Amino acid sequence: MSNPKIKVGDRIPDDLYFGVLNEGEELPHKVTTKDIFSGKKVVLFGIPGAYTSLCSSKHLPQFVDKSDALKAKGVDTIACTAVNDPYVLREWAISRNNHGKVLMLGDGEASFHGELGLLQKIPLFGERGVRYSMYVDNGVIKVLNIEEPGPLSYKVSGPDHMLQDLQNLGL
Repeated sequence: MSNPKIKVGDRIPDDLYFGVLNEGEELPHKVTTKDIFSGKKVVLFGIPGAYTSLCSSKHLPQFVDKSDALKAKGVDTIACTAVNDPYVLREWAISRNNHGKVLMLGDGEASFHGELGLLQKIPLFGERGVRYSMYVDNGVIKVLNIEEPGPLSYKVSGPDHMLQDLQNLGL
């Protein structure tokens, strides 16, 4: 794993971007980090890959299930990102009954993960994002939970841990 370049208190750069393809759309569109984070409270979680075992059985479904509790804490957007293309993320979200509760952000070029130092090499997968979650308030990282490298580590990046972190912030 590359060493994370980001830490709590850092600002997410405004000029990075993701590919987004919502249910019902035919072509992906570009969304900048400024569009996502500026003036908003965002919980972003990153996964090694769509359709992988832990990501499909726990990470995304738990964030979908806890989306109302997160919104009750003042979170404007709950988003998931992976080093996958937007088509894969859309189909995976549909298969997991997301129903638009979590915004799916494709980082197919690994530019976001690379810029923030959140990449790892996994045998048989190649270069993928680490598993993490963060709470970002108006572009500034207030909470950052990064899992140990590997596709199966899942201790601090889930929604229950994030809800506790938000409570600790007084939200």
